[in-house]
Amino acid sequence: MRAEAGSKRVVVGIDGSPASYAALHWAVDYARMAGAGVEAVAAYDVTGAIGWSAPAMDAALNAEEAKRTLSAEIGDVLGTLHDVPVEEHMVRGNAVQALITAAEGAELLVVGNRGRGGFARLLLGSVSQQCALHASCPVVILRAPEDSHDDTVAA
Repeated sequence: MRAEAGSKRVVVGIDGSPASYAALHWAVDYARMAGAGVEAVAAYDVTGAIGWSAPAMDAALNAEEAKRTLSAEIGDVLGTLHDVPVEEHMVRGNAVQALITAAEGAELLVVGNRGRGGFARLLLGSVSQQCALHASCPVVILRAPEDSHDDTVAA
């Protein structure tokens, strides 16, 4: 998962949320200024992999689908015209551990805050909070742009 020794890296967590897309944009902009590459990291798990709560699934198929989804999300968010190298990494397991491990030796770890609506937006999500507490590099936590939140109330 690591780039060449001595090269600058910015790690960003992607989870499909608007906040993670904001984090991806921010990470690419920062990496451009810092002369760094970006490592986009997403984590997945296989339903029913632990315990008896769900029917068995094909782990290889699930991993391939997760990789395709990650590539599509990055392509949709950044388009094809970004000038910063972005490596995609899909990791099976816990998101916090995947991000903390990926961020070892990185310049920066960038994650989104998935809080929604009103007071909840003031709170850190569990992944962002754990990354801020345990990462070995500085951590930037970004909210989704205001227009991506649906704060309307149904009548």
